[in-house]
Amino acid sequence: MKTVALIMAGGKGERFWPKSRNLLPKQFLQLDRGEGTMLQQTVRRIQPLVDMEDIFILTGAMYKELVKKQLPDIPEENIICEPMSRNTAPAIGLGVEHVHLKYKDCVMFVLPSDHLIMNPKEYQKVLEEAKKFVEKNDALLTIGIDPSEPNTGYGYIKIGEPVKKDRLFKVDEFKEKPELKVAKKYVASGQYVWNSGMFVWKMSTINEAFKKFLPKQHHDLTWLFEQSTRKRWKYYDKVFSEQESISIDYGVMQKADNIYVIAADFGWDDVGSWLALERINGVDADKNSVIGDNVVSYNTTGTIVSTNGKKLIATVGVNDLVIVETDDVFLVATKKDVAHVKEIIKKLKEQGKDKYI
Repeated sequence: MKTVALIMAGGKGERFWPKSRNLLPKQFLQLDRGEGTMLQQTVRRIQPLVDMEDIFILTGAMYKELVKKQLPDIPEENIICEPMSRNTAPAIGLGVEHVHLKYKDCVMFVLPSDHLIMNPKEYQKVLEEAKKFVEKNDALLTIGIDPSEPNTGYGYIKIGEPVKKDRLFKVDEFKEKPELKVAKKYVASGQYVWNSGMFVWKMSTINEAFKKFLPKQHHDLTWLFEQSTRKRWKYYDKVFSEQESISIDYGVMQKADNIYVIAADFGWDDVGSWLALERINGVDADKNSVIGDNVVSYNTTGTIVSTNGKKLIATVGVNDLVIVETDDVFLVATKKDVAHVKEIIKKLKEQGKDKYI
């Protein structure tokens, strides 16, 4: 069966401000020492499994030119533009309908564009296993990550009974991001995996799930794509704007009974905040993680520095800080508070300083 990939590339990445901005969000940046931006790396990882002509990029309308620049080999008709943000369920529904213009049915990988994978060959092996399973079964399959720590920043999936292979399970339950003591219990039990936000299914299977659990969305988007090209574009923005803003987890995955999970370990990192740079880029003998050459430190420990190199950054006698330099912004935060960087964005909006957002 034909395999396609729907890559979700519409997020704002506000936790990576000031590098990630409205006009250049996280997925279009290079945050590690690898080759290319996060979006480019995502496409490169799946090329052994999916032909370039069958890779679809779902993004905001304002990022279409960025996608074309970073992925010139992707057919332009495969760049699917959301007219506004409506969360992941309407976004995936839009992607399904676009793909349906090309294929009646196929296996679909739904993948974030802003995650890093340290072991791409194992990642490809997991996706291949998932593909083979959903080809033979009307299954909605998600990829779970074997937890390495009781992380409170991820949702969790409770695994149910095993299905044939020892890492493929029925899903028992989805759990929201827990408190630390709850996360410790999850990890200690060995019955939970992290929710990675990666999915594999036949297009016909997810379409039936939309029809059952999100009937208005299914009706509206199906109607839209039954119209002539001219009429479709006339109503495109209006129809999409009327959809409920709901995640695929809430809208479908937590309601259906044909949900499965592969418990995997391929060096996954969702690069959720500046603290992730320590994990993905490593630290030196003083536990500092530095991106950029123009940095000099003395008596500095546990500090993350990201610079474009236009100014010399010198640190003396500091520890546990996050320091980020761009052309027009200088961010200094403690590690324990850097997750609150969104509060700065709120203040900038209140003060009308949109050029910094």
